[in-house]
Amino acid sequence: MTTEQPFKISIRDEDITLLKQKLNLSRLPDELDEAGWAYGVPLEDVQRLLARWKEGYDWRKYEAELNTLPMFTRDVEIDGFGTLNIHYVHQKSEVEGAIPLLFVHGWPGNFIEVRKVLPLLTSSSPDHPSFHVVALSLPGYGFSEAPSKKGFTGPQYAELGNKLMIALGYSEYVTQGGDWGHLITRIMAATYGPKNVKAWHTNMPSAPPPTLKETPRHYFLHMLSRYTPQEKAGLARMVSFRATGTGFFTQQTTQPQTLGYSLADSPVGLLAWIYEKLVYCTDSYPWDDDEVLTWISVYWFSRAGPAASVRIYYEMAKSGHTSMSRPAYASIPMGASYFPKELNLVPLSWLRATGNVVFVSSHDKGGHFAAHERPEDLVTDVRKMFAKGGPAYGVVPGKNGY
Repeated sequence: MTTEQPFKISIRDEDITLLKQKLNLSRLPDELDEAGWAYGVPLEDVQRLLARWKEGYDWRKYEAELNTLPMFTRDVEIDGFGTLNIHYVHQKSEVEGAIPLLFVHGWPGNFIEVRKVLPLLTSSSPDHPSFHVVALSLPGYGFSEAPSKKGFTGPQYAELGNKLMIALGYSEYVTQGGDWGHLITRIMAATYGPKNVKAWHTNMPSAPPPTLKETPRHYFLHMLSRYTPQEKAGLARMVSFRATGTGFFTQQTTQPQTLGYSLADSPVGLLAWIYEKLVYCTDSYPWDDDEVLTWISVYWFSRAGPAASVRIYYEMAKSGHTSMSRPAYASIPMGASYFPKELNLVPLSWLRATGNVVFVSSHDKGGHFAAHERPEDLVTDVRKMFAKGGPAYGVVPGKNGY
């Protein structure tokens, strides 16, 4: 495994010029009268974003802002897949005994989701724990190299996360993840806990319902419990999403390569494909146009191209690793934050059948991208879980964050 190399984003001028050319040649579809969001992203939204992308948006400005993050790359060898060059953010706290934490994103997220929580998690205070934070770009996302062989799935992502943390000197650490980050850190908890992974927290509490055959004790506890109003609302949200919002999931889990041609060739196609989820999966978050375009630009300028990011769906589904599949039980402490506009909000009785849930927090606002939408709420929950008197205090020997 190679040593850590400092990294700065530096998109070639010719790549920016090509993007501008493609934007100028964009051909937009028509739209039904008063369609709104019922048929997908409204035409007026794409027209506005396209105009901004062509004329007023300055990638170099936001590239410079992103480059203020402490970014690095490192080669990580994955069993059976060779070596991948991985991009990540690595910010250490000034607190000597800070808790090492691995932050894992999903789709359509990327490493910039850590930006708002990074200064909060690494801040020092006698009133709350502090963390050394590592936020990787998953293979095929951002500026990480993509796998070139079939079959790169849950165990490989987990192996990558664990090897990266060990290479950085963190042989014992905790994790935080949502979306695919939830599933990857769940696998890490079951595979590398308690030796390396000491506790984990998720903002996408997903799990299948308990069954008599697989989890009999939790099944009977579940049968004796009653859903809270919040849990009923969460289940209703899941049902609605499955009925109206999973077209992307079906395509990406079955024919990702076919979709990839559009994502790789059409910046407007990429914009609409991801912007739909940014709006639908958040809780009335006030997206700024430049904020959206920076998010999309990271995909467009990514090292492997945007098509690489969706293959995780195919590989995970084919191998049986999904958010609602039955995971191996993880005995290490688990924490969960519930945000009302998350896509998978299962009752607590379901969640307890998959892990040692020691911390639960519920919020009145927020959605799928909690680190970006509600950074203070998410960080407060993580701090409480690992604080003095908290259920996971002192899980990393010699590291309590104070």
